[in-house]
Amino acid sequence: MKYLLPTVQFDTELLKKYDQPLPRYTSYPPATELKPDFGIFDYKQAIAALNQRSSPLSLYVHIPFCQSACYFCGCNVIVSNNKNIALSYLEYLTKEIEQTAARLDSSKPVVQMHWGGGTPNYLTIEQVERVWKTINQNFDLATDAEISIEINPRYVDQAYIQALRDIGFNRVSFGIQDFNPQVQAAVNRVQPEELLFNVMDWVRQAQFDSVNVDLIYGLPYQTLQTFEETIQNTIDLNSDRLAIFNFAYVPWLKPVQKNISEATLPSPQEKLEIVQMAIAALSRNGYVYIGMDHFAKPDDELAVAQRNGTLKRNFQGYTTQPDAELIGFGLSSISMLHDAYFQNHKRLQDYYQAVDCNQPPVEKGISLHRDDIIRREIIMQLMCHFGLSKPEIEAKHHLEFDAYFASELVALKALEADGLVRLFSNSIDVSPTGRLLIRNIASVFDSYLRDRVTSPENRIVANFSRAI
Repeated sequence: MKYLLPTVQFDTELLKKYDQPLPRYTSYPPATELKPDFGIFDYKQAIAALNQRSSPLSLYVHIPFCQSACYFCGCNVIVSNNKNIALSYLEYLTKEIEQTAARLDSSKPVVQMHWGGGTPNYLTIEQVERVWKTINQNFDLATDAEISIEINPRYVDQAYIQALRDIGFNRVSFGIQDFNPQVQAAVNRVQPEELLFNVMDWVRQAQFDSVNVDLIYGLPYQTLQTFEETIQNTIDLNSDRLAIFNFAYVPWLKPVQKNISEATLPSPQEKLEIVQMAIAALSRNGYVYIGMDHFAKPDDELAVAQRNGTLKRNFQGYTTQPDAELIGFGLSSISMLHDAYFQNHKRLQDYYQAVDCNQPPVEKGISLHRDDIIRREIIMQLMCHFGLSKPEIEAKHHLEFDAYFASELVALKALEADGLVRLFSNSIDVSPTGRLLIRNIASVFDSYLRDRVTSPENRIVANFSRAI
């Protein structure tokens, strides 16, 4: 099908109407559906099936440590100034990499690798090299592989940045969140403007292929005016891509957020104004709206993949490697195969014990059924390309679309009446107004969400971030 250009149209009343907690659909089924009854037998079955497929690999390496706590954080992290804590972790991480590689078809090329956290640059360069060497000895890294790393700009210097490039990383991402000093102090992440511009200069001098920066809206003391200044500074940084995430204030789930007073957060109305301003300013300055909270320059790989119809999503967000199957290493990391997802233990003790026994350190997971795979295809088409072709779905999955999704098409009529989608005999198109509410549209096809909503004993919906 012809994919739609990702322009957006802002409708405040509709955004208010549809602002509700929903999955982010980095996967379908969402990660909330991973269950502890996914055992060793299920894992072995999933790996055996992976080895029979010709798909390449994507690797994720999780470094869970941080030197200080950012009060907005919703990640699985361990905060410690004692860096010796990383020594044992690296021993087990390298063992897990070796053990997992022994179970996999070693001929599969690795076309993508991402290091996240936590703070990957919590490690010394020597420690980074050690993990890199272990991966390189056990996997076949493609010469043109996309290899990215997240860094905390407060804990790097130019030599560290250059060393990452020399090792083999070719993409880098760092969090800004907000340039305003009052906001930074309120979230315990003070990083002066000069520092952030210096880090960008070092990254450019090291000739990384692409650089991403992250912002967060909805933080304490943010106003439309202060965030407009943050957006202008970000435009001046001139990153290849950027993400603007909605701050999910869930102190009942993430205790570190109790350091933030709810009274200091911007109102829902001001958050809407911030979003509208940010989209308009970035669009004026040449950034393409990819979807959700992501923007990229027109020549960036994300924008190119979207134009080519090859853009996909996985647990790291949007990806340009549609056929790669994801293997995660380290504490709490998630693997995403064609027909199974599974997550490693979140506690160090449990993770270490499993690796000691040469067992996959899997805490929970899910095996996908045919219906899951069909619905995943539809949700990912909507999330990445703002539309889908019914004949393509029918040919690929051997079904009659309108019959299979009769109830969903009825539900979409209400969204069509509000101008979010256009329903045709052979396609579903998301309107410019609907693109900011793509999670709402995708959720129509989420059978797990429907079951959660109708199940009074299940409160998991409250754990999702709001749509806007």
